[in-house]
Amino acid sequence: MAASPAEILGVPKPDWASEDVGMLYDMATKFLETEIAPHYDEFEKAEIFDHESWKKAGENGLLCASMPEEYGGSGGTFAHESAIIEAISHVGVDGFGIALHNSIVAPYILHYGSEEQKKKWLPKMASGELIGAIAMTEPGAGSDLQGVKTRAEKDGNQYRINGSKTFITNGQLANLIIVVAKTDPAKGAKGTSLIVIETDEVEGFERGR
Repeated sequence: MAASPAEILGVPKPDWASEDVGMLYDMATKFLETEIAPHYDEFEKAEIFDHESWKKAGENGLLCASMPEEYGGSGGTFAHESAIIEAISHVGVDGFGIALHNSIVAPYILHYGSEEQKKKWLPKMASGELIGAIAMTEPGAGSDLQGVKTRAEKDGNQYRINGSKTFITNGQLANLIIVVAKTDPAKGAKGTSLIVIETDEVEGFERGR
């Protein structure tokens, strides 16, 4: 296995780089070199990864490494996620969007989801059955989330969402998407909500290119 950039440059290991974190880095690097890198150009050209690659990543412990074991994760810390991110960078397969899935989408659900939601979604995210994304940016609104135009209006026990999003990492494959939408425009920032959508279970959802 090729030496990491840190090893080549003689950079001291940080305190959080424990033995198990190093083992995960080695395992992640090997997986990415054998399972992802050989097909990476093909995936990049198609602008989409295959679902099977995600499931293999889950089988190898690369999904939701910092999520508690009770929710299907590996019970690690962000140090373990950092090892995976470093391996992705080292192998040069940055388009394989498991970092966002692991470090942004899953923590949102862990910290803000109900117990029922955590038990429903996190184990499937850890296995690769569900692929996470977050839809914030819109054609007319970037980092200023108070400017989003997407509306979510209560319709019985559900919400009816109308709007368009763009620049969504994992957007072409994700089937669990956290959408930023206005639920009460009169309240400004406090009227902005995060709504989780399982794309396989909703009507009217379309993907662009």
